[in-house]
Amino acid sequence: MTRQEVLEKTKSVIFDCFPDMRELDLQEDSVINTETAIDSMGFVLVICKLEAFFDIRIPERQWQKLQTLGDVVNAIYKRLPDRT
Repeated sequence: MTRQEVLEKTKSVIFDCFPDMRELDLQEDSVINTETAIDSMGFVLVICKLEAFFDIRIPERQWQKLQTLGDVVNAIYKRLPDRT
């Protein structure tokens, strides 16, 4: 899976969890909690769904370091066994 595919799937999961956000133009530098209004519980939901979809585990201690959409994509991508 390419990094771009990870980005697109991550956006899809966010939009599935928060349909009202579909109109937002999410960019890699979009700050998840301020520009998207996702609260901490919503963020946990998104991360859990992404972990399940990609069959990976992001350590909870790293979650607080994930600020932007790009940070989340990078955290997922580096844990994928079949990066291309």
